[in-house]
Amino acid sequence: MGEDLVRARLDKLEDLRRRGLDPFPARVPSTEAVASVLERHAALSPDEHSGDRVTVAGRLTAIRQMGKASFLDVRDGTGKIQAHASVDRMGEAPYDDLRHLDVGDFLAVSGEVFRTKRGELTVATESWTFLAKAVRPLPEKWHGLKDIELRYRQRSLDLLANDESRERFVRRANMMATLRSELTALGFLEVETPSLHPIPGGTSARPFITHHNALDTDFYLRIAL
Repeated sequence: MGEDLVRARLDKLEDLRRRGLDPFPARVPSTEAVASVLERHAALSPDEHSGDRVTVAGRLTAIRQMGKASFLDVRDGTGKIQAHASVDRMGEAPYDDLRHLDVGDFLAVSGEVFRTKRGELTVATESWTFLAKAVRPLPEKWHGLKDIELRYRQRSLDLLANDESRERFVRRANMMATLRSELTALGFLEVETPSLHPIPGGTSARPFITHHNALDTDFYLRIAL
């Protein structure tokens, strides 16, 4: 079943190329973080338009199609925002191309920020740009992924599905960056040490072994960075 889904997406990828869309463009439009858009328009009232035109980019995590209009959820590393696309605003061809996207694909949307009658902050999409085709579909019920083993073995899914895990990774990265900058300010020099050792070390797990042809010697991948 999984391979069938991958094949279907590969077929869509070729269809995108036939439509004249580059599924992996080298250049992307200038965008801003979703979080900054949400913060700037937090006080917007229901059914109110801001007059502020923005461009945000991220992963398509949901799409709800209703004939000649669609609502999309676009998520980047800072948050999620809704986008509204319609034939009337975008035109037939761009809207038809948009409807061929799959959940998991990456795109950028541009338009005016407004708040719907239900209170959802939304980008009234006037144009969009394809950023990358996701060949492998997201697993079923990826929202709030609970399978611990799957989360640890496929960290990309864990970071996509769990806000807590993503925030933990961000905190760790910020801690390491602060530690490095403080040590650098104190005059310390960071150096890299070999990743391959002549003897196995670390845990009791089976070591990864590779052979160095020039030295005719086996080496072991270290456990600790």
